[in-house]
Amino acid sequence: MAKSILNKIDSPKDLRKLSIEELPILAVELRKFIIDIVAAKEGHLGASLGVVELTIALHYIFNTPDDLLVWDVGHQAYGHKILTGRRDRFDTNRQLNGLSGFPKREESEYDTFGVGHSSTSISAALGMALASNLKGEFKKQHIAVIGDASIASGMAFEGLNHAGVTNANLLVVLNDNAIGIDPSVGALKQYLTKAKVGHKPSQDNIIEALNFNYFGPVDGHDIESLLKIFTELKEISGPKFLHVITTKGKGLKKAEEDQVKYHAPGKFKPDTGELLAYDTDGLPLKYQDVFGLTLVELAEKNERIIGITPAMPTGSSLKYMMKAFPARAFDVGIAEQHAVTLSAGMATQGFKIFCNIYSTFLQRAYDQVIHDVALQNLPVIFCLDRAGLVGEDGATHHGVFDMAYLRCIPNMMIAAPSDEVQLRNLLYTAQLELSGPLGIRYPRGRGIRVDWKQNFQKVEYGKGAKLKDGSEVAVISIGSIAKNVKEAIKLLEEPEKVAHYDAIFVKPLDEELLHGVFKKFEKIITIEDGVVTGGFGSAVLEFAASHQYHADFECLGVPDSFIEHGTLEELYEISKIDVKSILKVINYKLK
Repeated sequence: MAKSILNKIDSPKDLRKLSIEELPILAVELRKFIIDIVAAKEGHLGASLGVVELTIALHYIFNTPDDLLVWDVGHQAYGHKILTGRRDRFDTNRQLNGLSGFPKREESEYDTFGVGHSSTSISAALGMALASNLKGEFKKQHIAVIGDASIASGMAFEGLNHAGVTNANLLVVLNDNAIGIDPSVGALKQYLTKAKVGHKPSQDNIIEALNFNYFGPVDGHDIESLLKIFTELKEISGPKFLHVITTKGKGLKKAEEDQVKYHAPGKFKPDTGELLAYDTDGLPLKYQDVFGLTLVELAEKNERIIGITPAMPTGSSLKYMMKAFPARAFDVGIAEQHAVTLSAGMATQGFKIFCNIYSTFLQRAYDQVIHDVALQNLPVIFCLDRAGLVGEDGATHHGVFDMAYLRCIPNMMIAAPSDEVQLRNLLYTAQLELSGPLGIRYPRGRGIRVDWKQNFQKVEYGKGAKLKDGSEVAVISIGSIAKNVKEAIKLLEEPEKVAHYDAIFVKPLDEELLHGVFKKFEKIITIEDGVVTGGFGSAVLEFAASHQYHADFECLGVPDSFIEHGTLEELYEISKIDVKSILKVINYKLK
């Protein structure tokens, strides 16, 4: 049996010792290595399979880490990690204390820039290139690898626009596979499609119009062609743009056939790609599906409902509305700022806009939330999926800041349902009457109720609920973390001593409920799955201070640090909002 080539590669220096004829063999081994690990451990699959040859060629021709390679998003960087000294640890990918699922500066000198959100690579690589010029390092190469879905983002265009008027030694490599997580959309996608089917861009080349030297399209799975073009590009100064055509999921038939599902497929059989069956009978639906199906249910009766998402119709389940009402549901691509202001524009014309964005991605449109929605008090409904800790995607994807960064905005209401029925009722109420913007945050993963599809009931804005009476300690929770609180209370020796309140609203607070709590209890605990700094607990403390209430008060939530990747249970434990930690705090208060 021939010896493995991959097992001899501990750094790109080892890679460069190989002959060109050995590189296609390495590509086969690297692809199989990724498939075998992800099949057992889970993770992002299709994007990394699609850039195996591109990754090998980049590290073979460019002198990394001295030449600076920046990956966009990071879904495509598994091969990069394996070739840069992390092969033997790759089975720890996305696990607690293991490798990050994304490039991370603290992890390796080859990870030149930390990424997780899209469209940052061009600006980052340009910054590095301009810094190299200032240091007199004019021969250093700076390469940004960006996908066709990411390059349609406004930030990517900002980077291209600036780079085109510099003498920066910048190479932008467009990994064009016509799909991000869902299929790419928009006019730029159509333009790139024309380019790769033989309509050679000439005078109307949008890239050359931005003062880049354009090269391509090139077959991203032909190593020899990639080596040749990269060798030529090393000798050309100034901004350069290489258009590379790849197939997402390359090398695994099922991943090529269903690129959406195999973006991050869960566990599967590595030889066939067949997904391992999970018995979901009797399990609650995912919160995202409750949202998506409920929105369709409401839209059937209210023709003024509109759904908008920035490139996440599958991940957010807006796909259901896009199928049922294609004229009233919009995927605007990776463009959160545009999504928010588009929503604002439509809201001015009397439509009921459900702007569906992951909590972590709404951060990218913060000014638009303030300036275009809240300042004008427009009734846009922000449906914030993946709120709270999200698990293995780690620090770049946790939706833990939304309560803190939204509650300081005038006119903004914020709600966090504790279960799926509350989520449905909030969605129902918002489309009936809403005088200004509303954020509804809900978590990743499955809910807690199989009987989620109940008759709608109108919600009173700014009103919480008492879930359980008690005599000595009051626990006020917000959102789905109520489940952990309920379980902790059940484990108490004297559960009758602990009251539990569901705030439901972060803003406005239910002041009537809080007055009652502070007048009755001297020991109060707030619990949230967001940051404690400036979050829900802070809001309750502000209320107490303004009314001169004094209590033995404890705020539980995500600490003032970036929480890394791990299972949700592990991260709850780290943040001390797991059942055992909550139980410990309650017992301490009961002493």
